[in-house]
Amino acid sequence: MNKKLLSLFGLKWNPFSPDVPAEALLVTPRVESFCWRVENLAREGGYALVTGDPGLGKSVALRILVERLSAVRDVRVGVLCRPQAGLADFYREMGDLFGVELQPHNRWNGSKLLRGKWQGHIDAALFRPVLVIDEAQEMLSTVLNELRLLCSARLDSHLLLTAVIAGDRRLLDKLKSDELLPLESRMRVRLALERATPSELEECLRHALTKAGAPKLMTTELMSTLCEHAAGNSRALMTMAGELLAAAAQRELKQLDEKLYLELYAVPPPAATEPLKSAASGRRR
Repeated sequence: MNKKLLSLFGLKWNPFSPDVPAEALLVTPRVESFCWRVENLAREGGYALVTGDPGLGKSVALRILVERLSAVRDVRVGVLCRPQAGLADFYREMGDLFGVELQPHNRWNGSKLLRGKWQGHIDAALFRPVLVIDEAQEMLSTVLNELRLLCSARLDSHLLLTAVIAGDRRLLDKLKSDELLPLESRMRVRLALERATPSELEECLRHALTKAGAPKLMTTELMSTLCEHAAGNSRALMTMAGELLAAAAQRELKQLDEKLYLELYAVPPPAATEPLKSAASGRRR
């Protein structure tokens, strides 16, 4: 949304866009607890798991976590961008994230260099490096197992890395397989996201509008309607709100209300076909 349209509504940014500033994200008590537990986990190393259906806020929770950890002194955070990669590209990206020049065809040496880098960080700081992986349901089982073996030393008694893994129910199914049970059993911190209630969605919506500088952008009735029709899914809520904002901008409206919602989302009544059928049958007689 361009500056002209933002000024029309008195907004600092589009409150319904996925790339809102971190300060605009609502930190719920459950996410707050999760971040605190992961920060403590980073002192010892290990695995954390975030799960939930699409649109329930996994990526938002990770953004909040990365923001928190990045503000902690001596914490090194890397975010894996290509979870779908094979082993060679996995090592390339790990080397890039942690500043180690690796040769992917020589995994033994790559593992040695990465582990040495992590151990050096541990010796100099109180925290393990942190690796964050979103959309982990796309990861190959071989890569997930490589990550598990890469992170442990001294017969699995010494952990070199803290890994935060997030994905939908496909990841849960994958972790239950015999091949990945050793990884699933090592998850020490878990956050299972569920569908939000209408009141929770309304809190999220009000927070987004307030942070963007326009708490009165929507009428109370419209906010209630949106939250009731979002099916507990925060992404669906923000998508509908974004469409309403675009429609309001096109019409140069100052406030979003239920009338606009009905114009965009109301289901038209079915066509009146019965009289036509009766007339056709009359002609046949």
